[in-house]
Amino acid sequence: MSRLITAALALALASHSASAQSRTAELKELDAYIQQGMKAWNLPGLSIAVVANDSVLFTRGYGEKSLAAPGAVDATTQFGIMSTTKAMTALALAMLVDDGRLAWTDRVTKWLPGFEFSEPYLTNTATVRDLLTHNIGVPNADLLWVRGDLTREEILRRVRYLPSAYPLRGGFSYANVMYGAAGEVVAKASGMSWDDFVSTRIFTPLGMTHSYPSHARMRAVERNVSAAHYRIRDTLRVIEDESVDVIPSAGAAWSNADDMAKWVRFLLDSGRVGGRRLLSDTSYRELFRPQSFVTASEFYPTAQVTKPHWTTYGLGWFEQDFRGRFLAFHTGSLDGRTAIIGLVPDKKVGVYIFGNADHVEFRHALMLKALDIVAGTNGEPARDWSTEFLALYGSIRARGDSVRIAGEKARVPGTRPSLPLDAYVGTYTHPAWGTLDVSLRQGALRMTLGAGPARAGSLTHWHYDTFRSTLGDGRDGATILQFVLGTDGKVSRVLLYGSEAYAFVR
Repeated sequence: MSRLITAALALALASHSASAQSRTAELKELDAYIQQGMKAWNLPGLSIAVVANDSVLFTRGYGEKSLAAPGAVDATTQFGIMSTTKAMTALALAMLVDDGRLAWTDRVTKWLPGFEFSEPYLTNTATVRDLLTHNIGVPNADLLWVRGDLTREEILRRVRYLPSAYPLRGGFSYANVMYGAAGEVVAKASGMSWDDFVSTRIFTPLGMTHSYPSHARMRAVERNVSAAHYRIRDTLRVIEDESVDVIPSAGAAWSNADDMAKWVRFLLDSGRVGGRRLLSDTSYRELFRPQSFVTASEFYPTAQVTKPHWTTYGLGWFEQDFRGRFLAFHTGSLDGRTAIIGLVPDKKVGVYIFGNADHVEFRHALMLKALDIVAGTNGEPARDWSTEFLALYGSIRARGDSVRIAGEKARVPGTRPSLPLDAYVGTYTHPAWGTLDVSLRQGALRMTLGAGPARAGSLTHWHYDTFRSTLGDGRDGATILQFVLGTDGKVSRVLLYGSEAYAFVR
């Protein structure tokens, strides 16, 4: 008997040793892939967490926190998690459902009595669940918070002036402002702010001691912080952080790789931490249940390469099939920063990645590579996602350049404005988008759209009564303003982006 026990023990140790060696080799492969990819994509800094079977396999930082000052990224360096915050907002509401405080089917107006949409039917029908699914019918309204001069209450009040893009649950359009409203539902139902709820009910029990619900709270404490980088006129530059603190539940949280590993473990363990359940199994499943279909035009371009059979959105999660398995994931993006989280629940494998440069889509490639290495390819051939996505996004940029060049060619030379420049000066208003001020300084027109230098810029004549402006540091490229004259020969309106959807009236 003793010989059998000894033999079994030896076999187990040998198996464990082989498994450990295999895992070490896999992580070395991942490490090399990261370093090669950062060079290929020109990414200054990155941090990553990889989790499998309730164990943290890998947390590490790479590269520089800032191109303007020395300092290496490590696993404790702070990054914005941006729209991956949305899963936390969905979780907060799910916890309140478990608490018996609210129901997914509650009308939004039960919790926010003054909240209105442009259509009474929508106001009287939209539910708490609808706030999270991006199919409520409200078009993209990011200008409301990007302006930087509106309060949270005013942003939500102005939703009533946005015409519906499609019937309730009849389409898909990504809507950050609806998540802002969801955060206010959390506050009303719980009796504490969204910020405090997330800190108390999520970060604290998960031991996420260096995670924060807002940029302001993070900056008050942390010093090991990555900088945001943006390519401006073909040069990668450090820029000021863009804050979403006015609607934090849409994307304001900050964290680091070590803490996000805890978040991923919690999600892969069906809402448990240390054996204690923070979320019922029913509510956990509801978070990942497909709630709306996402068309190819609204999904990520990466689907052109991965070719999923279906694409949906859950409660704070994009979803697709990947290598024959269910993949839940979400990106986070703000000027100068990127993030992505990916989960394969069936294999209990997850990954979280931060980057400190604008829309560097190496995040997608690295997520899929990490999942391939740790979860396996399910019998399918290995692929170099980085190389394939470089080609994909290169072609997308080329198409964008073609559109820009076509726009340049459409300019009519030799034209002049219809009126003297001072005739264009004034304050133009839109019930939702607010005020757009046009002034005349030193013989040149200037526009201001919101608060701060990033929302102001000089106007240059394009053709006829159309002008172009480069706001702030120029990161957003040229913004078109088309002035429209009334029957009296005076300027009556200005179309931002040349679009009637952004018509500001004098």
